[in-house]
Amino acid sequence: MVVLQLQFLLVPLLASIMGAAQYMMQDAALMNYIDRRLLSLEKRLEKCNQDILDYVEEFRDFSKMVLLRLAGLNNYKAEVKSEVENLLTRIERAQRDIDYFGSVTDSHTCIEVHEDLVKQQLFEEAEEKKKLKLMLNASCDHVLAGIKSLKIVKKTGDKHGSWMKDPGKKHTKIYLLNGAVNNVIWEFANIMTFTESNHTLRARRVTLPFPWEGTGHIIYQGFLFYHRYGSLNEIIKFNIQKRNITDQMLLPGAGRIPAYQLSPSTKIDLAIDEQGLWAIHAEPDTGGNIVITKINHITMAVEHTWDTSCSSKDAEAAFMACSTLYVVYNSPSGGTSRIRCVYDILNAVNTQEIPVLHFPKRQGSHSTIHYNPKEMQLFAWGDGSQIIYKLHTQQKV
Repeated sequence: MVVLQLQFLLVPLLASIMGAAQYMMQDAALMNYIDRRLLSLEKRLEKCNQDILDYVEEFRDFSKMVLLRLAGLNNYKAEVKSEVENLLTRIERAQRDIDYFGSVTDSHTCIEVHEDLVKQQLFEEAEEKKKLKLMLNASCDHVLAGIKSLKIVKKTGDKHGSWMKDPGKKHTKIYLLNGAVNNVIWEFANIMTFTESNHTLRARRVTLPFPWEGTGHIIYQGFLFYHRYGSLNEIIKFNIQKRNITDQMLLPGAGRIPAYQLSPSTKIDLAIDEQGLWAIHAEPDTGGNIVITKINHITMAVEHTWDTSCSSKDAEAAFMACSTLYVVYNSPSGGTSRIRCVYDILNAVNTQEIPVLHFPKRQGSHSTIHYNPKEMQLFAWGDGSQIIYKLHTQQKV
């Protein structure tokens, strides 16, 4: 009887103990699950934080690269704009030509041009020539007929350079610009001072804020006009006495290839004649032929551009005289320089009848040749020598 009573008491006790043990096991399993979940979440949060740090670093690097690219684009914005405007102008001109030919041409029949249309075209061409003559104040009546003599004034400086007088000023100062890339001008009181042995002792030194490129710079009415080194086609106007930049411009189409094949450092050659400031350069779009542009030296604006038939191949220099371009050619190894291409913008000269003009008594090459309209002489730089050529001219026919 007692045994039965004990069994009745033990059964609930054992059931209670087993139930408690079961609950403890469930709690332990739950805690383990929660721990694993928290660990997984912590790892995910840690990875998320690392990803954010990586993204932030990547964004910073990308921002730096974008800012650098934008800075570069800003520097070339003016040049790109100029190129685009030049391209649009050419497209419009080509479209006008296409529209004109489309209106007067029939692919199946030969159309006789009306007499009134011919008269109108001749009248418009004559008016255009009148406008050009007025624009250029064309009072020149002479053409180059020969190069009479030369005088080697001095031999100083590098193989490349230029020297000149200011034809727009009433003084006798001489300017020396040594090298194809430099930023120092030497100003001499006169030619006698220049010919002295040590040219730097009695010369005024003028330092430019930006160096020049090539040897195609020119001095006119107290200003130096030059192609800025490192730019595609930027021309700077620099006041020599005040020593500051007064203006600048971009020359459309220029700077992509050398103006002369035998003077590869010169991309833009600036020139002065009786009509003022000109730019001479070559363009791939013209097959490497030389292009001349009239520039208003006061406003630094393009007034007119002409595509010439003169090739830049085997050319070493060129100059403008009386609204006419004279291109100087040589052999790549150096030899006798000669003028064998002439382009008169007003068609007042029959360039086909002009004979080939040779430079006298000299073998070598020229780095630059500048015409001085005041003295009607050529100031040339040849293999480090400063040379003056006297010219023989005749009346235009």
